[in-house]
Amino acid sequence: MSLLSIIVPCYNEEESILLFHEALCKQVDQMPVDYEIVMVNDGSSDDTLKLLKQLSAIDEHCIYVSFSRNFGKEAAMYAGLKACHGDYAVIMDADLQHPPYLLKDMYAAISEEGYDCAGGLRISRTHDSRLRKFVSHNFYQVINSLSDVEMKEGEGDFRMMKRCMINAILSMKEYNRYSKGLFSFVGFKTKWIPFEDEERAAGNSKWSLKSLFSYAMEGILSFSEAPVHMAMVLGITLCLASVISLGFLLFAPSFAIGLVTILLLLSGIQLIFIGIVGKYVTKDYMENKQRPLYIVKESNLPL
Repeated sequence: MSLLSIIVPCYNEEESILLFHEALCKQVDQMPVDYEIVMVNDGSSDDTLKLLKQLSAIDEHCIYVSFSRNFGKEAAMYAGLKACHGDYAVIMDADLQHPPYLLKDMYAAISEEGYDCAGGLRISRTHDSRLRKFVSHNFYQVINSLSDVEMKEGEGDFRMMKRCMINAILSMKEYNRYSKGLFSFVGFKTKWIPFEDEERAAGNSKWSLKSLFSYAMEGILSFSEAPVHMAMVLGITLCLASVISLGFLLFAPSFAIGLVTILLLLSGIQLIFIGIVGKYVTKDYMENKQRPLYIVKESNLPL
């Protein structure tokens, strides 16, 4: 019988983890697979770890890995994939916004229909604010126009993969990770299964607009060189424009004011693009340090 690994990153999920476990088991117990639930505690400050230990004590399918601090969801997903033993693996959030009932369709797609991956495609955002919807929609427009990898609006981390795809993801050990881009980069035949937006089982979202913006910038910088090319083109254009403007300003009564305005504009644009280049250099600097993606404090993984 095939083994399905269910990877669950957990950060302060004490209110929802038991509800998630109950709903998940109802679904996978009906599937023709053996399964393991790999729950990764990403440095939670509440009782998440205590509950994960309780679940692992009463349910032999449950495995927990606990980080020494919060390393982020990207690290938690990587740790779960690295720890799992399944022929297939699925990544799910613990807040039940990734509906467990979709697992049967995902499994059928990759075990019977010839797909390497089956992902959930969220087709509505009824529980998001207008601002959040706007940012999300425009992010996919921007990144698809700037990068060589294609990402669908509504796709996320909720996907089931064959072992060949799991190994491909694990082979990319970069420190600065953007899994949505990595999933697209490795390719493999993927089926998208639409589902309606689900409300959180409990608690509040851990993703603020600031963290979503930072995550979006990570995606753009990880999979596109366009910002650097834009800096070069704009720099050349501004140099030419400043030469022309200076010619006009020599004969204008407000020469001094105009000159100061141009200098301030050019200085501001220079600083913006120096910052962009600096972000790329910083990412390369962090890669060269070769620090671990995460540090495990404790686990019940079999030796």
